[in-house]
Amino acid sequence: MKALVLIGGFGTRLRPITYAVPKQLIPLAGKPMLYHVLDLLPRDVDEVVLATGYKADEVDRFVRAHPPPFPVRTVAEAEPLGTGGGMKHAGGGLGETFYLLNSDVIASADLAALGATHRRSPRLGTMALAEVDDTRPYGVAALAEDDRITAFVEKPPPERAPSHWINAGLAVWSRRVLDRIPGGRAVSFEQEIVPGLLAEGVYGFRLRGFWDDAGTRERLLRSQRFLFEAGRAGDRHRPPGSSGPGPIAAAADATADGATFGGPVTLGRGVEVGSGAHLEDCVVMDGARVGRGARVVRSIVGPGAIVDDGRQVVDELVGAASGDR
Repeated sequence: MKALVLIGGFGTRLRPITYAVPKQLIPLAGKPMLYHVLDLLPRDVDEVVLATGYKADEVDRFVRAHPPPFPVRTVAEAEPLGTGGGMKHAGGGLGETFYLLNSDVIASADLAALGATHRRSPRLGTMALAEVDDTRPYGVAALAEDDRITAFVEKPPPERAPSHWINAGLAVWSRRVLDRIPGGRAVSFEQEIVPGLLAEGVYGFRLRGFWDDAGTRERLLRSQRFLFEAGRAGDRHRPPGSSGPGPIAAAADATADGATFGGPVTLGRGVEVGSGAHLEDCVVMDGARVGRGARVVRSIVGPGAIVDDGRQVVDELVGAASGDR
């Protein structure tokens, strides 16, 4: 069993952070988002293929320097190919069935159970579905009594949705689906390919517990709170001389003498937090500096960014260039 992880998109909703780093490498609870996604995979997966696009070289360098617990290879696309085009481009060498994961999904999903459900009966695909109140941003599944997916409705208002179960970005597919994807152009797998597959047997797998598409500041920080609460944080190091309840996941060389932490916080490598600063519900990435007496709340401070002494940063994305938010 292999897994194909889609790492495309420009992360526009997280700019200016994503001018410097792909969103999949933004750390949450002390570990890059991508690695939290890989943590969902069963340990009997033979290989993970990363279908990369934007800042592909950075992703490749990072996984080589910090190997995940699976053999990993990256397949970069020269131009954006969409989800289907990315699958077609990177799908060589996949087995008869494979996991397909979006790289910005944070969830409490049991993918071993998803795989077992897929193998239990003949079917072309099994798609994890998450239940949401607001269906407008998503593709919504129409479901038969046996959870067979009969249709997808794109972004319906809740009162017109056939259900409240949406495509969760986690699935198991037969390799045959790759033959349905045209090569040499951008293809949306969800919109162009999946509707034509439903008649051949595509079923839903209903997720319970936490799920989020961590593509915005608010969702990233909500996902970080879940990861801490679920005990899925990385290094829980607390910088010497700091105080406050936290929780905190800090790199070993991060400093914060005299600073206070009032909620879930991640501090990257080489981060410096000045005395009297207060951090709460935030991420401060590698090489960033938070000045004396500054306050950072519900925000993400990008790599190498500087928060000046006494500055109040609330509900912001702070990039390395002065004034980027």
